[in-house]
Amino acid sequence: MDPEIAALAGTAGTTLVTLLTTEAWQRARDGIASLWRRAEPDRAEGISAELDVTRTDLLAAQAGGDLESRDELDTEWQGRIRRLLVTHPEEAEALRTLINELQPLAPAFTSVSQHATASGHARVYQAGRDQNFNQR
Repeated sequence: MDPEIAALAGTAGTTLVTLLTTEAWQRARDGIASLWRRAEPDRAEGISAELDVTRTDLLAAQAGGDLESRDELDTEWQGRIRRLLVTHPEEAEALRTLINELQPLAPAFTSVSQHATASGHARVYQAGRDQNFNQR
């Protein structure tokens, strides 16, 4: 898998799902649907409808306090977008342009999730930002 395609799809999926609960949700939906309209026109309407369902699911999850749904939906849309780009790499530049237009509309928030496992004499060091060591 091309790491650049994977990174672009990751950013796009996260940005898209984040915007689905904002005032900019229709712009995000229309922008993503336009990618499909150019690459796979027969699927464009279905993608648009699926984005509406994703928005409804995400709003219901937020109202119910379900914090994991956002991550699941991010991953789902990252995968869909990645598969589109693998099949239609010519759409990568259009997606970059769309993401650059949409990212300023996304609310600023930081989320850090860390998981580690150590065994034996192993050490695990995790930080959400800077980490300094003076070990001897």
